[in-house]
Amino acid sequence: MSGSQNNSPAEQNFTIDQIFSSLPEFKSRGITELTIADRIFSSDKNGILRLAAGIKKHCPDLFFSLLVDPQVIDPKFISVMQELFVSLEMNLEGSVKNGKLLFDKKLFSRKCAMLNDAGMIFGFNMNWGEQEGDTFKSFRDRIDFAVSLYPNHIDFGRLENDPYSDPSSTGIYSSKDLDFSRGMAFACSTFYSEGRAVPWFNSVMKALKINPSAFFSDFEEFQLCNNCSFEVGFNPKEAGHKAIEKLQLMFLGQKFAEKQKSHYMPAVRDMVQLNGAFSRVMESRTEETIETSYHPDDLLSPYAFSIQDFVENVTMESCQVTVFDTPEGPDYRLG
Repeated sequence: MSGSQNNSPAEQNFTIDQIFSSLPEFKSRGITELTIADRIFSSDKNGILRLAAGIKKHCPDLFFSLLVDPQVIDPKFISVMQELFVSLEMNLEGSVKNGKLLFDKKLFSRKCAMLNDAGMIFGFNMNWGEQEGDTFKSFRDRIDFAVSLYPNHIDFGRLENDPYSDPSSTGIYSSKDLDFSRGMAFACSTFYSEGRAVPWFNSVMKALKINPSAFFSDFEEFQLCNNCSFEVGFNPKEAGHKAIEKLQLMFLGQKFAEKQKSHYMPAVRDMVQLNGAFSRVMESRTEETIETSYHPDDLLSPYAFSIQDFVENVTMESCQVTVFDTPEGPDYRLG
């Protein structure tokens, strides 16, 4: 568990008991962020709810990142969490039975549907080759499944290691596949998580008729060719979202051209840039102006869920769109 102080990069580490006892002092000490990644506490529903009540009482503006066991997620849990600035993190991993890695997709699908319906921010923690019975195919399947649930981000703890290290190869997970997995994870981290792609990513996959894991594998090759891979020390967090957005659009242009669907790109470009502007304005509290080929009302409508239907049925309309901050969140105006 760690807490970050305002105006300082320093972090302080706390035990669970210390967090409970120190909550009344967080605001006066300038602690603005709290991260709890304790596996035992993640399944302590009563403890989490008690902590949430303490945060709401003593430091309601605190940004709170919490590792949570999906089993504790229910309507009551969600209603409490909706009152906080919280990001829920879940370990996307299976259980080992008879040497095989089993994964409860129904559980995660059900819980994530509840979170999405409530508009909650959540993400997944994943790794590869660490659990008994894990395979390269299983890792790819987990990525495909994870993305289908619309998480705000997917984190890979192994990518935080410096230098990047892999587990030992096994009879079912070769060293070559471990290298492929690392590259795929880095591509996912860059394009999806740091690229803030959740609002439009699955629509793009549907239009391209490609699985996310294959898409990320291709993007890894693109990164290698454009000097923005982990081999050259590229850091997507330091690069910033605007730079990653440029990489996204370059790569998407190539992929849609490969599929002979370049006529989709004006709509795709608009969706990427408009959602990107909303994200950056929310973060910076400034404003940003972009040019679009379609009206923003259409781009932000349910029509955008199917890019093919959107392009075939929505009339193009050149617009100058200014995204700006409001107390209720980002909004936009034309002209």
